[in-house]
Amino acid sequence: MPESAEDSFSIKRLADNSYRAIDQGAYEIDEPYSHDTISLRKAISLCPHAPLITEVKFSSPSQGKIRTKEEPAMIAKTMAEYGATGISVLTQPSLFDGSLEYLAMIRKALPKMSLLMKDIIVSTVQIDAGKKVGADCVLLIKSIFDNHLAEDGLESLLEYGKKRDLEVLIEVHTKEEFEDILKAKHDLIGINNRNLDNLEIDITNTEKLLKIYDKGKALIISESGISSPEDIQYLKRAGADAFLVGTTIMQTPNIGEKISKLYYAL
Repeated sequence: MPESAEDSFSIKRLADNSYRAIDQGAYEIDEPYSHDTISLRKAISLCPHAPLITEVKFSSPSQGKIRTKEEPAMIAKTMAEYGATGISVLTQPSLFDGSLEYLAMIRKALPKMSLLMKDIIVSTVQIDAGKKVGADCVLLIKSIFDNHLAEDGLESLLEYGKKRDLEVLIEVHTKEEFEDILKAKHDLIGINNRNLDNLEIDITNTEKLLKIYDKGKALIISESGISSPEDIQYLKRAGADAFLVGTTIMQTPNIGEKISKLYYAL
């Protein structure tokens, strides 16, 4: 059974889990993997159909166990074969059953695929670890920084990621967060349709924010609550450029078939 939203998914608890994992050595890497960064932004721009960022994750605070543990690299190879534009890999060990080892395995299996390190990043230690295992892009959640839960400010960790030759996806949920990031002229933005304060999903959140603000040259990835071709079509009309789909794919027995249906939605 998943833990209660109040206990398991508060912003502070997510951050505390990351600090605990750092202290326990979860981000210590013995054998760094060297490769040239594969641009997620470019992969999305060149996709001829619906740009899908599919996600390898086995658990979540809201769903509990999502899928029985299988070989992560085999799952990722199936995702790539059926049209994934990029692959997001959960590396947070607490609450998500993630691991940097999964990302490392997937990197070696898919040397030409753009990989997003999906984690609750609060420290440069995690960014360094992501780089070492072969990530191309890292996620920074704006509310973590707005609540002063990271070791440094958003701009500092953003610049650190760029210096490590990583792309950075900044995630927002509210209109205030979105406005701030647009003003900063960041060009890779994730709009999360899930409210991290109560776990509720409202897929119209992407449309609501894009109606208020002109995204300009920013590339928008809509995240959470996407399960059907109709969802993809709706979000595309709303102004989203790409779609991060995790739970609905990982819960499906036939991953390839599910991805194909979403990939050809546009």
